[in-house]
Amino acid sequence: RDAGRIARTPLGRLGTVTDIARGICFLASDEAGFMTAQSLVVDGGVTFTNI
Repeated sequence: RDAGRIARTPLGRLGTVTDIARGICFLASDEAGFMTAQSLVVDGGVTFTNI
């Protein structure tokens, strides 16, 4: 089951809790201070392959 997901993920691996946490930390940081009403997709590129 995981092998199929990994095969469809451009980064070639499943995401980890740390991957998600890094996205959250970015949104909570000053670097994201000018962002408004955005969705930050942390999916290893899976969404991009469906476009």
